[in-house]
Parts: sequence; C-alpha cells; structure tokens
Amino acid sequence: MESSLPSTQIWDSGDSAERKNEAKNYNEVMDALPKVKGLRGNDYYLYQGFWYSSFFLEGLMSVHEHFNPQSTDIFVASSPKTGTTWLKALTFAILTRSRLSGSTTSSLLTKMPHDCVPFLEYHLARNPSNRDLAIPLLSTHVPYSCLPKSIISSSCKIIYICRDAKDAFVSLWCFVSAHQMSKNVEPLPLEEAFEMFCNGISILGPYWDHVLGYWRASLEFPEKILFLTYEEIKKDTAAHVKKLAEFMGCSFTLEEEEEGEVQEIISMCSFEKLSNLEVNKNGKHRLDTSIAIQNSLYFRKGEIGDWANHLTPEMGARLDDIMERKLKGSGLKLPR
Repeated sequence: MESSLPSTQIWDSGDSAERKNEAKNYNEVMDALPKVKGLRGNDYYLYQGFWYSSFFLEGLMSVHEHFNPQSTDIFVASSPKTGTTWLKALTFAILTRSRLSGSTTSSLLTKMPHDCVPFLEYHLARNPSNRDLAIPLLSTHVPYSCLPKSIISSSCKIIYICRDAKDAFVSLWCFVSAHQMSKNVEPLPLEEAFEMFCNGISILGPYWDHVLGYWRASLEFPEKILFLTYEEIKKDTAAHVKKLAEFMGCSFTLEEEEEGEVQEIISMCSFEKLSNLEVNKNGKHRLDTSIAIQNSLYFRKGEIGDWANHLTPEMGARLDDIMERKLKGSGLKLPR
C-alpha cells in the first residue's frame, strides 16, 4: 500500500528499531481508513474528518505519542499554501530580533523560513528535541480538532492564517504541479484537482472545516489563538507585525518603532527579499527525505487574486458559493 512506500515516509534507514516498529503500527492503522487518490496520485487517508497523506498522518500519530510542548510555545498554524511561509518569516524575525545586534545576521538570510521554524509533523515527529528551546516557535498544518491534547490543554499560543479559498486552491495546485513536473511526473489537470477541492478532498481538507476549526477556537480562547487572513496582513503589514509582536509577548518598544524596526522586519520578510536569497533560489527543503522540495517552489507570486489567471469566473463563483454555505452562521467571512 502507498503508506509503506519510502517516498512518503518520515522515517529513514537510520531510524531505530523502535521507530520502525511504530511506523509499521501506523501503517496498520492507515490500512483500516477510507482512502482516495490525492493530487500527487498518492493515497489520502480520511482520519478524524480530514484527508491526510501518509507523510502527514504518520507524523501526526507520532507527535500524539511523543511530543510535549513548552508552556511558552507558539504555533504558526495553517492549511497548506495560505501564507505559511510569510507568516513563519514574520514571526521568526519578530521573536528573534532581540538576538540581533551589530553585524549578527538573521537566520532567515541563510535558511528558508520552513527550516527556521520547526514543523510539528515532520521535524518534531522524527525527534521531539529537534528544536532550539530558546526560540519557542513551531509550526503545524494539523486541523485544530486533531492537535495533540498536550497542545490544546496547555497555555501554548496559536497564530492561524488562512486566505480566500480560490487563491488557496490555485497556490496549492501550482505548488504540487511544479513539484511533479520537477520529477518528470505529469500533474493532475487543474479541472480534476478543482473538482476534488470542491468536494473537500485536499491535503488536510476539507479546507472550510480546517478554517472553521481554528476560527471557532479563536472565539472561545481569544487570549490563546490569533486568527488572521493573508489579505489583512497584506493590506496593513505594519499594523499586523505589531499585533503579532504583542500577541507573542514581545511588543515593540517606542524606541524600536522610532528606529524603524518594524519596517526593517517587513523589508527583510518581503517576497522580493526572500525569493531572491540564494538559499531560496537554489536550496532544497527536507533534504534528509526522499521528497526533497526545491525552496523556490515556496516563492511563486505572493499575490492576492491570482486565481483569476487560472480559474474561470464560473469556477470562482462556484467555490465562493461553497465557502459561503459552509461558513454560514459562523460569523466568519473570508475575503473573496
């Protein structure tokens, strides 16, 4: 079965016998789950109401067993391709700014954002200590209802980002297609992928349920969960950088603001700056797995409304209608 293929496992030949036995047990769990073919032609497994690839699901089951957060941990949470890379860069730059002085260079200039902020289902699934404890910043794509209880019941904070569903879908399809083509694999036609997305079948989907889970949690625990949209941050980045700093407990001082610290962070984390760094133009992510991804694929356009260059007006209207129906009564209205 697909979950046993090395191309999608988080474990490698260097893992212990205990870890390999765990992977075997996870495969047995997945064997009993409903599954469909995903965007890459691999299997998606329906687990607790959401669709997972074996890579994500094995990682999730591992962190449920092994991961215990620090009380001060802050998680950047998102559905894939909704502004994750940018939010990781901003939060990392904000949180580590006090470390920088004189000629000290931010890690963001030599490492891609996904390598600066450890990924719960990947880095920490392989090794719970695979992090810098002095930087309490982690990330996840896991839906809120599927997060380990050790996180939900703790005092950890969560910053969630989402975006217009049409742009989220197009960004996801372009990312997967580019990755497939880099491996000389024919990508799934956009029309077929769109039909799947509208039926709730996407990685960590349905998209609307992923968004609603964090939205409702943010209403219940506003002191612990900050809910943001990509469009809002783009509209007034400076205000949101200050909002992020306050939420993370490291507000900018008046002196920092007067010295232009906010704008410096915005500039350093801009699409233009990050996408032109050597590490993001020519480096690769997840090099220690068989699904290494070119860093450049994470920097496509960074624009709002690009969906119109890929979807017909009828397709856009259909997805808008689906989102409106799914979000009805929640109090949430996403940009469209």
